[in-house]
Amino acid sequence: MEMPIYYDEIDIGTRRVDFFVEDLIMVELKAIIKLEDVHLAQAMNYLGAYKMEIGLLINFGAQSLQFNRVHNNKIKT
Repeated sequence: MEMPIYYDEIDIGTRRVDFFVEDLIMVELKAIIKLEDVHLAQAMNYLGAYKMEIGLLINFGAQSLQFNRVHNNKIKT
C-alpha cells in the first residue's frame, strides 16, 4: 500500500510499508546488522501516517532475530 508524500502541498514521492496483517498490524522488515533508533522512528512514522495502532519492526539481518513492537500513542482504543 503506497501513500503519497507531500511537501508544501506538492507531491514529492511515495512511502510504502512492507506488510499489513488483516488491516490491523503494520509490519516493517529489515535485513541489517543491527536495528537503530532511526529504524524505530521510521516504523513509528509509518504508524502515524497510515493511522495504525500497532506495528512490528522485524530485523532478519542480525545474528539472531530482532524485533520491536511499535505502538501509536495518538490512537485511543
